[in-house]
Amino acid sequence: MSRMTGDSTRCVKAVAHEGVPGSPLQAGPVFAAPYLLGEDERDDVDTYARASNPGWRALESALAALEHASAARVVGSGMSAITVALRSLVAPGSTVVVPSDGYYQVRKFATGYLAPHGIEVHELSVAEFADGSLRRVLDGAGKGAVVLAETPSNPGLDTVDLRATAAACRRAGALLLVDNTTATPLGQRPLDLGADVVVASGTKSLSGHSDLLFGYAAVADPGLLPAIDRERLLSGTVLGPFETWLAHRSLGTAGLRFERQCANALAVAAMLLGHPAVTDVRYPGLVSDRAHAVAAGQMSRFGPLLTFRLPGRDEVHRFVRAATLVAPATSFGGIHTTADRRARWGDAVPEGFVRLSCGIEDTADLLADLDAALNAR
Repeated sequence: MSRMTGDSTRCVKAVAHEGVPGSPLQAGPVFAAPYLLGEDERDDVDTYARASNPGWRALESALAALEHASAARVVGSGMSAITVALRSLVAPGSTVVVPSDGYYQVRKFATGYLAPHGIEVHELSVAEFADGSLRRVLDGAGKGAVVLAETPSNPGLDTVDLRATAAACRRAGALLLVDNTTATPLGQRPLDLGADVVVASGTKSLSGHSDLLFGYAAVADPGLLPAIDRERLLSGTVLGPFETWLAHRSLGTAGLRFERQCANALAVAAMLLGHPAVTDVRYPGLVSDRAHAVAAGQMSRFGPLLTFRLPGRDEVHRFVRAATLVAPATSFGGIHTTADRRARWGDAVPEGFVRLSCGIEDTADLLADLDAALNAR
């Protein structure tokens, strides 16, 4: 039996290719214009870049390897991954379950687009995934339902027990989709835990430099791919060639970056637990956190995100202004530490709720900067 390799080794191997003397380590972007049709008119692999292209296939192969998937498909953003997957897999008259305490745009899509097309939408919180509510919804839904779980949830960082949820879906003949954006395949592999499809935003920790948008769907059963391929092709929600190249290039260092981000997040969360300026510190990696028991059973690392609470809006802005290593930003997972006051987006959180995304700064420097910023007057 071959020895299991570490995350950084997996990332490097995922983007490696056979070296050719005198050639670049990685080919540049593959654009649509050079595609030439053959005389046979039947066997052309690449006829138009919106259907498939060599750049996509290289990135998709790497993502499938990291997710332990049979295959992956890249799209233009994380939200595109969710909408392409849901439009592919649900039909009028069927049922879809989406998180009530996850990314708010998913709820908007479900109620604003799926429901008017005859799809019954249920919104369940992380707690309701575990208290019998999901089972009751699935019992009344019949076969063909689709369940979307987000774990850890954004922004609350609660965790869904994926093994139990997958088992409930199998009993009901439902498909389980898991949004793996926060954890990444370097922290959690939902397909190994029984999920059917992983959807994620690669914009964040996987690409890691806050300079591109991309998303992907990865499947356990390749039989799900034709519907996803058709939806991607016809909707045109595709990833551009340069973004494809940048994302593939970035994956090689994802293991190193994610390891530092997670180490920083754990250290910051532990420091904040005892800080008099903050309350309600949440991080699944903390043994004292209410999400830890489930997280520890299915995650190998706990991600770059943590949350805490300051008294109000003004205190959040004062903290960000005083920090020298924290930038205000609503995306996350980059090499720089960022903070977002989530109440501004309408999330059901207090005005002083802060979601902090830890970057790859030296841990001691980050701790000192955060402490000074929290103590600033």
